[in-house]
Amino acid sequence: MDAQGRGRADDVDPADQWVLNPNTGEYELRLAPSAPQSAVPGPRRPAPVPSRTGAPSARTTTPVAPGRDVPPPRRRRGAPPEEPLPGRRGRRPVKQKSKAKKALLWTGGTMALVLVAGATTGYFYLKHLEGNVGTTDVGDAAASNFSKDEAFNILIIGTDKRTGAGNEGYGDAGSVGHADTTILLHVAKDRSNATALSIPRDLIVDIPDCQTKKEDGSETVVAGLDGVRFNRSLGEAGRDAGCTMRTVEAATGIKPHHFVMADFNAVKTLTTAVDGVEVCVEKAVDDKKSKLVLPAGKSTVEGERALAFVRTRHAFGNEGDLDRIKVQQQFLGSLMRKMTSGDTLTSPTKLLKLAEAATNALTVDTAIGKVGTLKDIALELKKVPTKNISFMTIPVVDNPAEKIKATVVVDETKAPAIFEAIRTDVSFTEVKAQQKKEKAEVAARLKGTKSAASDVRVRILNGGAAAGSAQQQLAYLQTEAGVLKSDNGGNAEATLAKTTLEYDPDQADQARRLADIMGLSGSALKPGKSVTNAQGLPAMTLTLGKDFKGAGVKLSSSTAAPNVDKSTADKPQCAS
Repeated sequence: MDAQGRGRADDVDPADQWVLNPNTGEYELRLAPSAPQSAVPGPRRPAPVPSRTGAPSARTTTPVAPGRDVPPPRRRRGAPPEEPLPGRRGRRPVKQKSKAKKALLWTGGTMALVLVAGATTGYFYLKHLEGNVGTTDVGDAAASNFSKDEAFNILIIGTDKRTGAGNEGYGDAGSVGHADTTILLHVAKDRSNATALSIPRDLIVDIPDCQTKKEDGSETVVAGLDGVRFNRSLGEAGRDAGCTMRTVEAATGIKPHHFVMADFNAVKTLTTAVDGVEVCVEKAVDDKKSKLVLPAGKSTVEGERALAFVRTRHAFGNEGDLDRIKVQQQFLGSLMRKMTSGDTLTSPTKLLKLAEAATNALTVDTAIGKVGTLKDIALELKKVPTKNISFMTIPVVDNPAEKIKATVVVDETKAPAIFEAIRTDVSFTEVKAQQKKEKAEVAARLKGTKSAASDVRVRILNGGAAAGSAQQQLAYLQTEAGVLKSDNGGNAEATLAKTTLEYDPDQADQARRLADIMGLSGSALKPGKSVTNAQGLPAMTLTLGKDFKGAGVKLSSSTAAPNVDKSTADKPQCAS
């Protein structure tokens, strides 16, 4: 580009225009000046506008990041040198260490959320990426907004739909896009841990009726199906991702708040953007069907080979879908580690390619399709340490109704405990911060004087326990525990996973006595406001949750996750 700014914007590599700002530790879009600039500040110029190719035009002049070398403005021959601006005389740019960055990747869909936050802080480029993302209105199957202060569940769906060149060898030629690979991602409220629960595509489930929107904007209800494969919850008969979300909730009792969906191209483009992902196999692989050829040990795969690795069913284990799921979980863990590596996070070129590849492969619900929401989700995901991200699969057994085993059903002896742990936000990994917090709560709330049982005033509500539990607990407290000043308040307005006791700080001694009687943990005690009982006196509120085990049965002081076969994102594994 010459001094008159006649150069073309597409002569400049957009990746070279991302500059590390040492003051914030983030990459920012900085465009080189198109013409000589005066050292005296002039009127503010408009912000850069994205070109049709997606990169902002290079014709707009913007300030250059601190620490960049910029040619000084030319002065007329014979003119005296210009004095430096006040406050800038003799100063050199101060180098500062950038803050450590972490990225989280689950699939092509979730990858985009992280990249949007970490790699593209320029507003207009973010809007460009937002334009890449497809959205689907799934109605009340998804939450109406994203809350940064709560635990959240995202349903990640990989479809078998063929789009783009080079995918002829995968999936059904006429597939409308079934739920081929599905992971329910739960992120804890305190962001200390996350759980990625894989759902087998051959799992037998009941698909409920679901309301969908047609392309013309009209709505229709797709009839449900009983006792069919899970993968039919998407695509068939016009079922959208909202139908898959409803199916997951019906099968597990866990409500997904949002979804992200990607097809075959996501694995190919994303692995290419990061220059490949390391995988490991215990034995050499030569699969004629997927055309996957790998030597024993470690290899780096990208593009077609990466897709073949996660798609093959004949190279590992007993050649079934459950073994393929384990391989996919190992692959995702490796991809996450590659994303957190320094050579990826410090490369503007890689981050830009990843952002483009991921958003082009992504479809989400309308509530999270906006740039600000994507960034919020990304920032929350980045808080979760990889060592506390657990991968697991719904426990299943062979379908007893089949002579030739082809499908599976939920293992009712193991799966319910896992579903309950996720619903109640229990970590499957040891989280020191959680343990310290729980101990502090117990020490602060349970230690101290306890009032006499006869002085305890409490109103009991049923917030999720079995029908009749409030009355049964009331009878126990009055006849067995000596808590005579208690009454039944009926059903609570909301359903709770765990039993809670809310009390005014002046009632702390009463709360400690009732906690001792019932075996309540410190975290179950909620300082708040008292209510007025039937006698017009202040009383505590005991709300029985789903964890209530029956009248007179003490609740456990701590909740532990069930022992389950799992892997974590921080440890490499070899497929076998």
